[in-house]
Amino acid sequence: MNEAILQQAAIKCLIDNFGHVEAERFISLVIKEPFDYTRWQEHLYEDMTVEELSCKAMEYRRNKET
Repeated sequence: MNEAILQQAAIKCLIDNFGHVEAERFISLVIKEPFDYTRWQEHLYEDMTVEELSCKAMEYRRNKET
């Protein structure tokens, strides 16, 4: 996947999930503030047990299927 296609898919995903205004707001935040996605991911679930994370994943999957 080239960069242009990746950008288009990401923008579509943001708009589909958050709407135009919130997607634009998110993009503005990312541009404005330095953001290390990898570092953020390392700490995203640190307050959750494996069991809690697993339950959330299963719940998400069930909701996605219906």
